[in-house]
Amino acid sequence: MLNFKPMQIEKADNYRDSVIALLTSEKLPVGDLPASLENFVVALENGELIGVAGLEVYDEYGLLRSLAVKSDFRSKGIAGKLLRRIDALGKLENLKELYLLTETAPAYFTRKGFDRITRSDVPAKVQLSSEFSHVCPASAIVMKKVIDTINTKL
Repeated sequence: MLNFKPMQIEKADNYRDSVIALLTSEKLPVGDLPASLENFVVALENGELIGVAGLEVYDEYGLLRSLAVKSDFRSKGIAGKLLRRIDALGKLENLKELYLLTETAPAYFTRKGFDRITRSDVPAKVQLSSEFSHVCPASAIVMKKVIDTINTKL
């Protein structure tokens, strides 16, 4: 009999190499990952890392980054579960707003309650992040969501 373990979400601290491998395979940046992945979470199934999401904190603002799910596991609600965990982390950090940059998934994030904004609408502290300042291209779409409304749309 197989020993099947259902999908679970855990802190990413012990999965750095697997996180880097997944993000690299999805063509997402890894060079600027923080030394500690304390605000990152991973989705695991049978011990295999199948998804990841991270949160960078800039005072009362958060930057969602590195949301990725392995292609074989997409359309199963895993990204939504990762976003809910990031929401919980944001609430623990007393964040007011969550920002993100995307080149490939604006429709997905719109369905999750994020709104398109301009780079100039992003707080200066978040604009100084590596994601905004030099990692993501200027053509990336910027989106924002007020933390209080995240749970109602996921």
